[in-house]
Amino acid sequence: MHAQLLRPVDQLSVEHAAGVHTLITDIDDTVTTDGHLTAAAYLALERLHQSGLRVIVTTGRPAGWCDHIARMWPVDAVVGENGAAYFWFDSASRKLKVHHHLNPAQRQEQSVRLQAVAQQVLEAVPGCALASDQFCRLYDLAIDYCEDVARLDPAAVAQIVQIMQAAGMTAKVSSIHVNGWFGAYDKLSMSRTAMRDLFGLDLQAERERVIYVGDSPNDAPMFAYFPLSVGVANVRDFQNQMSDLPTFVTRARSGQGFAELAEQLLAQRAGAGLAQGSVRR
Repeated sequence: MHAQLLRPVDQLSVEHAAGVHTLITDIDDTVTTDGHLTAAAYLALERLHQSGLRVIVTTGRPAGWCDHIARMWPVDAVVGENGAAYFWFDSASRKLKVHHHLNPAQRQEQSVRLQAVAQQVLEAVPGCALASDQFCRLYDLAIDYCEDVARLDPAAVAQIVQIMQAAGMTAKVSSIHVNGWFGAYDKLSMSRTAMRDLFGLDLQAERERVIYVGDSPNDAPMFAYFPLSVGVANVRDFQNQMSDLPTFVTRARSGQGFAELAEQLLAQRAGAGLAQGSVRR
């Protein structure tokens, strides 16, 4: 029912592109394709970063993954576990640094509550499982409904969400997991904190100069917030489940769609005469 609202990404104009200084992107099924990071998608990340744009990843993936991504990928920061922390590699000290939402004692107390909800979900919803990366999470509970298990039907996914919400958790459905956590944080709030702390920028004031890229229902708040929001083509799989859709959509799905966006953005910026390395600070 929202199909008419999605504009092709090739309508991203020179004027739009010239003002952009930051690209924020989801990972799963946005940069990755069927669980794999392709050469084309990684090259797109590298080209964006080398052009001078800030590149920030926001993901429901765990802290353990974020450690690796912040160290190894061509990105400026990683917001992980749906906004529980952000990670960045400080090139001056050559150390990974982390900003946490909670202190260690609070995280330990919360882990007991997470385990109780996990047990409840596993007993109530046949076929689901703890996400394979649950062991390296600090804040949230990730229930696998299609990554390493046979895909569950929408009613089962909804039941997982209901159990989490009844326990007082925030619950979000990604393209592979249902993520649940205790506390008032999300990808947007921690992205705002990271932009302020690392770059001295007010994201509210700068949001028209930021592009956000995603693919699924848990990206809807980011799509609503950023005027220059882009969905890779597989966002159409969820469009009738989402209250807010992206402004633009790519022709290609997943990582190839991300590469398509990067090509369009970089070409338009070149058309505006922007030199490489002229933005990021």
